[in-house]
Amino acid sequence: MNPSPKLSIISPVYMGEKLVELLVSRLTTCLEELGESYEIILVEDGSPDGSWGAIEKACAADSRVVGLKLSRNFGQHHAITAGLDQARGEWIVVMDCDLQDQPEEIPRLYQKAQEGYDVVLAMRQKRQDSWLKKMGSRLYFSLLSYLTDTRQESSIANFGLYHQKVIQAILGMREHMRLFPGFVQWVGFRQTRLPVAHAPRAEGKTSYSFGKLLRLAIRSMLSFSDKPLRLTVRFGLLVSLIAFCYAIYTFFRAWRGEIPVEGWASLIVSVWFFSGVLITTIGLVGLYIGQIFTEVKKRPLYIVDRQLNTSPENSDPVA
Repeated sequence: MNPSPKLSIISPVYMGEKLVELLVSRLTTCLEELGESYEIILVEDGSPDGSWGAIEKACAADSRVVGLKLSRNFGQHHAITAGLDQARGEWIVVMDCDLQDQPEEIPRLYQKAQEGYDVVLAMRQKRQDSWLKKMGSRLYFSLLSYLTDTRQESSIANFGLYHQKVIQAILGMREHMRLFPGFVQWVGFRQTRLPVAHAPRAEGKTSYSFGKLLRLAIRSMLSFSDKPLRLTVRFGLLVSLIAFCYAIYTFFRAWRGEIPVEGWASLIVSVWFFSGVLITTIGLVGLYIGQIFTEVKKRPLYIVDRQLNTSPENSDPVA
């Protein structure tokens, strides 16, 4: 078996049939110039196009390219986990396959890590995304930062360089709600940020629709924070305090004979308002219960259908 490489590059592949060859070519060029041993791990996440065929060709041409084909689409962050489970390098790079994360930035990330950092996060400068996506990203990460009491930035995603000990700490967390940047922030270690150039998509469009992004946002916030529940309690106490003050006010008005015959409008508005509050609160609790239900089943995070150029100790198809 080949000795463990210095670098492992992990890229989940979805709708990347036309990108795989270019991705591997650019990675190979910059990694050869770096002069360190490496492996490239491509995880095909149930893509409906010919991505796996392209990965097969890449694996056949170079034994340093590792191919994993998942049994279905498990999601980007589950695919990243599959790649992390397979990685043997001392340093691991995680990047998207659309080449907006540029392989040529990897040597700079590696050099920065030599200053004593365990994590070097790539900060995307002048993001080449639509205005709507950038605004939605800023809103999401601002809200996630508030709910989790951590520093989350919209300019930072999966792209970065991570020491093996950081990855092992992340792999110790096997919950089904996977959010790789959130895990990186949670485990800590010595981290820094490095500005990198962000490129337009080399081919196609993003597979993340608004609905998928919204579901990911809700699930990640529920998974990483119980603050919404605590905010609900605070809101309930505030409403109770306002109601108590209003009850005292009403009592004094009644004592002074100032209560006229009330109409039904205020009553109906109050009923609808508090009904909405109750339904929202019950729904929020239900979402947390749903998360618990998903976790206690302890189903595998992913299932590998096929694998190429993998090491024997990392060949378990279910994890």
